[in-house]
Amino acid sequence: ATDSEEQIELRLMAHYSKDKELVKAYLENMDIHTATAAKVFGVTEIEVTGEMRRRAKAVNFGIIYGISDYGLSDNIGTSVAEAKRFIEKYFETYPSVKKYMEDTKRYAHENGYVRTLFGRVRYIPELKSSNFNLRSFGERAAMNMPLQGSASDIIKIAMINVYNALKNEGLHSKLLLQVHDELIIDAPIAEVDRVKRMLKNEMEKVAKLTVPLVADVSSGNNWMEAK
Repeated sequence: ATDSEEQIELRLMAHYSKDKELVKAYLENMDIHTATAAKVFGVTEIEVTGEMRRRAKAVNFGIIYGISDYGLSDNIGTSVAEAKRFIEKYFETYPSVKKYMEDTKRYAHENGYVRTLFGRVRYIPELKSSNFNLRSFGERAAMNMPLQGSASDIIKIAMINVYNALKNEGLHSKLLLQVHDELIIDAPIAEVDRVKRMLKNEMEKVAKLTVPLVADVSSGNNWMEAK
């Protein structure tokens, strides 16, 4: 049985930024990439094409990592000018995301560190560098670390809780692997349904966010079948 947190870093962005449109999309269980594409391209969600969604997905995830106009243009195969327009339109759509990013950079410059949702600290000495590229790296790290770091904290806490739940319930199932935002359990067939319910419950209650944490649970005879 496998379980992964759906779009955990984007959900954390919604939580941190409190952006009304982003929060609304998750509370209404919308496809976030389709919703973003509709707003960026100025069409209805029904009119969003596969290519539009692909580009919106690249922007959604790219923003988390502080992607540049050049980086996005390379990712989606478009001109730098068009990539810049996509990013500008994204921030028009989700203005509180831009504010969160600017506020986080400012905090990091003033304090020299950022924190995860659970209080884990990352110091960013690069922000004091005289080298522009190193300072830029530090700013990207400052914007990303609360999101990626909190996602990492959540999956680690989930691992502990799942391990303890398996043990406390006297199950034969074993926690085998953690791969990014995914946990993999080796479970006897007789325990699969019970383990899937337990997995979903444990993964979704680790943190109380502005938007729900949603875990996607699946099973199969091997890892490939379970994905």
